[in-house]
Amino acid sequence: MKKLKRREFLQKGALVVAGAAAFASGVTVVAGAESWTARLKALNAHQGQTLLAMSRQLFPHPQLDDSYYIPVVQDLDAEAVNRRDTARLLEEGVARLDSLRGAKFVALTPAEQISVLKQVENSDFFVKVRNSELVSLYNNHRVWKKLGYPGASYPIGGYLHHGFNDLHWLPDPPESASPKPA
Repeated sequence: MKKLKRREFLQKGALVVAGAAAFASGVTVVAGAESWTARLKALNAHQGQTLLAMSRQLFPHPQLDDSYYIPVVQDLDAEAVNRRDTARLLEEGVARLDSLRGAKFVALTPAEQISVLKQVENSDFFVKVRNSELVSLYNNHRVWKKLGYPGASYPIGGYLHHGFNDLHWLPDPPESASPKPA
């Protein structure tokens, strides 16, 4: 059996600790851009990365990594395959994002990206991406779990008896704050 040197032990130990911390925090590492952008059919890799960056800025959630936002781009790509007007809208929109600061949108700082998005927020492109993301992101059960949303209450009797009064983060109100039922 090979005896580990102190330096090797410390290096390998640090990797194990980092891996365990990432696993415990629920963070998943997304493979390189090539792996998911290669499967895009109507959009190229740059357009996919730009739409991903835009999606992260439109509805930012620090606890969500790229793997939760990639389906937004994939849904836009799927629509662009079937609708030429959507493909053209996305192509022109990404080109406009890249031209407004004289640099590629993905290379801008987060503050600069937000500034660029404010300049295009009334465009059809912005509205298209935002509306698609509302459905793609917030209709994803994995996202619900990460954000702490338990899902629909209707199947378990509605919110009146399940969730309506679940304010664990607030102190109980005084009795005088709630009128008594008649």
